[in-house]
Amino acid sequence: MSREQQLAAGLQALGIDLPAAAQERLLAYAAFLEKWNRTYSLTALRDPALAVSHHLLDSLAILPYVTAANLLDVGSGGGQPGIPLAIVRPELAVTLVDSNGKKTAFLQQAAIELGLKNVQVVTARVEAFRPPAPFAAITSRAFAELADFVALTRHLLAPGGEWLAMKGVRPEAEMNKLRDLPGRATVAEVHRLAVPGVDGERHLVVIRER
Repeated sequence: MSREQQLAAGLQALGIDLPAAAQERLLAYAAFLEKWNRTYSLTALRDPALAVSHHLLDSLAILPYVTAANLLDVGSGGGQPGIPLAIVRPELAVTLVDSNGKKTAFLQQAAIELGLKNVQVVTARVEAFRPPAPFAAITSRAFAELADFVALTRHLLAPGGEWLAMKGVRPEAEMNKLRDLPGRATVAEVHRLAVPGVDGERHLVVIRER
């Protein structure tokens, strides 16, 4: 099965209807990531055959839960989930933040190459990041434990906003630790995600301030 066919089948399984141009842009991003990854080690995934499932579809599995007008992707690394979300939701303002300059150089170049005018790239440690305005949603994939994720980014969340933490197995111990944090952050929802081509468990933990 070609990458085009794999992506089309995966999108159908996720219930996501995308125009051909958006699908082409997603595949162009995957190819660009693969090219840079040979030199800069942007992601631990080395098998090109897994790029569609583990980079594109895994990122887009959270799309139904991204309802905000702007999104911060913390520890973005190679750009997941921020870049795939920005491609399929051009009206969504996406900010990608990472402390690694090589990774943000890639992210900036990817945004230029793909023509993503809705993407902003910031090189900074997230706890030191002070944007002009807070974000309605903050997401991460494999950035930190939930309590650390919330503590490091709390100053970046707008009132009424939510954290969208992408996890593998359901992180019961991490969710329990949230209770020890000062403040009123609490797990609002946990969604089990079925990602085509990904065998392991995937969950999205939605956290809000009470």
